[in-house]
Amino acid sequence: MIDIFYLLSILIKIFIIILPLLGAVAYLTLMERKVIASMQLRKGPNVVGPFGLLQPLADGLKLLLKEIIIPSKANKFLFFLAPIITFVLALIGWAVIPFSENFVVANLNIGVLYLLATSSLGVYGIIIAGWASNSKYAFLGAIRSSAQMISYEVSIGLIIISVVLMAGSLNLSEIVLAQKNGWYVVSMFPMFVLFFASALAETNRHPFDLPEAEAELVAGYNVEYSSMAFAMFFLGEYANMILISSVASILFLGGWLPICNHPFCLAIPGFVWLMLKVIFLLFCFIWVRATLPRYRYDQLMRLGWKVFLPISLVWVVGVATYLVYFQPFL
Repeated sequence: MIDIFYLLSILIKIFIIILPLLGAVAYLTLMERKVIASMQLRKGPNVVGPFGLLQPLADGLKLLLKEIIIPSKANKFLFFLAPIITFVLALIGWAVIPFSENFVVANLNIGVLYLLATSSLGVYGIIIAGWASNSKYAFLGAIRSSAQMISYEVSIGLIIISVVLMAGSLNLSEIVLAQKNGWYVVSMFPMFVLFFASALAETNRHPFDLPEAEAELVAGYNVEYSSMAFAMFFLGEYANMILISSVASILFLGGWLPICNHPFCLAIPGFVWLMLKVIFLLFCFIWVRATLPRYRYDQLMRLGWKVFLPISLVWVVGVATYLVYFQPFL
């Protein structure tokens, strides 16, 4: 027999996470435009609402009212299925993210494997979008994106394995608690840098936004999309940015743990610390976009397969060797 109260508690948790997340995605676009404008000595959005705060709502309304245009030779079913896949996969990863010691939708013992599985499925939405559009530009963007995401998922997987070995658990909450005596960003700083760079490529962000290169592909896999179908790709991309920043915070920055043991720091709720760390990493995403030039595609592939993969593989072997031969004597 289904426990109604348990089911209701799960649904309430889902709404508590999803509704603020959608708002955060909308205002992340405003944050990005404001930060880049500040770095380029511009004002950014400042017309719609006080200080431009209603600009995301205006953008959403504009996309909602636009006409949906379907290419004449497109596969209509897959054409509309692709943005749904991308958007849904960007949301279901949040099921295992612990916001505090007592608040997580599903406290799975294999939470890390769940995240790897959902993130690897994200490439299907992009490939389907490029193929179903029946456009050479869209298809080329989809192929680029799939090759890019696969190459960097291997290194991300190895980096996560090294963290799992250090923590001794696949449970994300236990990984956070294992950092009570010191965040892994200190002891595993090279892996944190590699993880962040791989996250940029995984989310198709600058300087690795080759699938959306305006000069060659005119927006890549989503070039034939308009209205709310395009908006779902857009929301999925920014939701993935927030998700991978949360994962980085949990794996390397202590998740909900405070930065010090001062009574003032301990008085701040855990989810506030997690949000502050996520906002800092999102600022770094935007900072990189405003600073670095775009890589060439051959440079991107060389970086993934010939630099990041060997370094992360050697690090995993080193961590395993340390745990087996040296830790018992400490």
